[in-house]
Amino acid sequence: MFQTTHLESLKQKILSYTHVDGEVLEEQMKYYQIMYLKKGDTLVVPGQLVHYFYYVATGCIYYFKFDEGEQKVLEFYTEDVFFTDLPAYVKGISSNYYLKASENTIVYAIKKTDAENSFKKSHQLERFGRLSMQEAFIKIFTRVERRNSRTNEERYIRLLEKRPDLFQRVPQYLIASYLGLTPVGLSKLRKRLGKA
Repeated sequence: MFQTTHLESLKQKILSYTHVDGEVLEEQMKYYQIMYLKKGDTLVVPGQLVHYFYYVATGCIYYFKFDEGEQKVLEFYTEDVFFTDLPAYVKGISSNYYLKASENTIVYAIKKTDAENSFKKSHQLERFGRLSMQEAFIKIFTRVERRNSRTNEERYIRLLEKRPDLFQRVPQYLIASYLGLTPVGLSKLRKRLGKA
């Protein structure tokens, strides 16, 4: 039952991009494999080739790298989102990043070769693939642009408004890194805004 609900969510997510005929969608589902990750498990590490495109059924994955010994979080992927290390996946090169579970997480993974073969067979699935990739690219670009054009306070308030659940689900030091702050800087900011 639990797994059926997640598969249904995955189907609905695909259909949110474009219409896909029922039997084509059912066939596509066969290519997805379910993965159960415990908190702290890693999906991708630097130096690894990225062969899968993922969907978060439940849980949270964070995307980060170490830059001069400092952890830099680029994104949090939570329920009902497609994700991967996009540059490595698209270019077929080794990753420079980590994808790691910050809590117990269930993801569905489709192999790049299987995804591409299904796109060749179905224009509907090809359209879904194109639109989901575009969305992922736009999210990364928008995030970088926002980070560069907003103050610490503006970034913090936006995160609080858009994704308040993260503050209960993710350690504060990861949120601080995501916002471009130190944990102490985040703590001071929260106190100043009366959110401590």
